[in-house]
Amino acid sequence: MTQPLRIGVVGAGFMGRQHIDLISASPGAVLAAIADPAAPRDGGLGCPVYEDAPAMLHAGGVDAVVIADPTPMHAETAVECLEAGVAVLLEKPAAMDYAESRRLADSIRRLNGRLLVGHHRRHHPAVARARSAIHDGELGDVVAVSGLWSARKDDAYFTDTPWHRAPGAGVMLINVVHDLDLLRHLCGEVAEIQAISSSRARGLEVEDTVSLNLRFETGAVGSFLASDAAVSPWGWDQATEETLAFPYLPDEVAYRIVGTRAALSVPNLALYTYQQAVPPDWHSPLSRTYLPVEHRSSFRAQLDHFIEVARGTAEPLVSADDASRTLALVEAAARAASERTTVDVVAFRAAIEAAEPT
Repeated sequence: MTQPLRIGVVGAGFMGRQHIDLISASPGAVLAAIADPAAPRDGGLGCPVYEDAPAMLHAGGVDAVVIADPTPMHAETAVECLEAGVAVLLEKPAAMDYAESRRLADSIRRLNGRLLVGHHRRHHPAVARARSAIHDGELGDVVAVSGLWSARKDDAYFTDTPWHRAPGAGVMLINVVHDLDLLRHLCGEVAEIQAISSSRARGLEVEDTVSLNLRFETGAVGSFLASDAAVSPWGWDQATEETLAFPYLPDEVAYRIVGTRAALSVPNLALYTYQQAVPPDWHSPLSRTYLPVEHRSSFRAQLDHFIEVARGTAEPLVSADDASRTLALVEAAARAASERTTVDVVAFRAAIEAAEPT
């Protein structure tokens, strides 16, 4: 019988605690260690607790590590773990910017490492079903997509965790990175991006609100609006039961995708089509059905997948190379907002790559 995978967790904050609970409840894993200078050392967590990742790695006893420390430390911590020979589940974003994420990807290749980036939404059953509907032509040719995420974060989110107020923690890199990753996964690569950002609502150094316009390589266009300072029932977190910390509103959606044959909302998978008996135009009533899908927590599915990646029996659904393209898109959006221009995403990536030392 295969022994449970011994997993250590770096960072016991909001996301780290979720991973700790998931690992503790998994039959395929055991919580082997925690590395966090603020975690209690009294044994209440049921495993050894260390000051930092190097101390935990030096002590041994872990096969894999979940990294959930502050974003500026992600890439450095990941390389430390890979050099120690352990597999890594790295919380998003994988790095602070595209250049750093490419260096991380190079380190993975150099070390022959096993790393999964924690864009957990890709593991949601509704996402897999929506992607198959799009790629199998159930919507016809995708013409456009729109999305929205807005929620008013509590003041303690910024006062209790100072790095949430610093570069690398705005709504773009903390929240919109998830949505841009899913839009890439569902609709393909983005060719051009425009953006307007604002920090007016909170008055912090980082943006709290952003509006994006996208042109995909397929020719489809899209828009996305996000704010961490405005009340709303709309967004992925509210439309799923992914995290119990967020109230669940089962009739809400995060994305609307429109095609030449049908329209689809995600994650509730409502499919709008014309019946064969009526003309397929705007004068005819639409029929609404729901694509069938088996409910499963994307966090649990991600952990199960990570166990397979760590054991070498599966390739990561979200590799560092893949995640780096999402980071490039976020970075291109920031450039578009600051320069008030349209950014060619392929040229943007190429310019950064050309500037890398050989």
